[in-house]
Amino acid sequence: MYKCKMNGDGKQMDKLYIVIPAYNEEENVENVVREWYPIVEKIGNGSKLVVIDDGSKDHTYELMKKLAKDLPAFEPITKPNGGHGATVLYGYHYAIKAEADYVFQTDSDGQTLPEEFWEFWKKREQYAMVIGHRKGRQDGLSRVFVTKTLKFVCRICFRVKVTDANTPFRLMKADILKEQLKLVPENFNLSNVIISVIYAKKNLPVLYLPITFRPRQGGVNSINFKKIVKIGKKAYKDFIQINKCLK
Repeated sequence: MYKCKMNGDGKQMDKLYIVIPAYNEEENVENVVREWYPIVEKIGNGSKLVVIDDGSKDHTYELMKKLAKDLPAFEPITKPNGGHGATVLYGYHYAIKAEADYVFQTDSDGQTLPEEFWEFWKKREQYAMVIGHRKGRQDGLSRVFVTKTLKFVCRICFRVKVTDANTPFRLMKADILKEQLKLVPENFNLSNVIISVIYAKKNLPVLYLPITFRPRQGGVNSINFKKIVKIGKKAYKDFIQINKCLK
């Protein structure tokens, strides 16, 4: 059972880690950091904004290091390229190791709105995960197709219904997340998808809230159809193995 941390006045003290993967996001990273930083600054209690550079070939990490000089609650990290899913997992494990109470994940392309975070934060005690449901998406038909396909695959492979399995706007209780990560293969490409499935399969309390999803605010999407097919084939095999573990 999750127990809230209290200060001497009986007020709740929660430590939040916002985890954001980034790959070749030199056009977006400064705006994204400055938009999301006030949230961890306001929550305090050791909360951090963590952006993980996934071996970018541009100046993403250099820009992050410059920003960190004036933003004490911002932690820029770099690692060898491993893909979006692997970088998300890296961030989750990093936050858990740092003893965060809550972990929030979004992406570095500027498609999500920080002001919509606070409605999620209000619901944090009631649910194991509060996740965004992208309505009226503005990121192209191909991306919508991928999301609908994932929803169908999850239904076929796992017999669970997930409203929006891969949304990069999710708030999770760290202690519950820690246990579910034991079922996720290292460097798994569709990490958020499988986490959504595991929560649904275990009937953990999950709430979907509608969110705005803007077009990419700059740069070029690194995922193309060829990569999607390759990731999908590998993920399907992993899904079968994970489903056996869940059973």
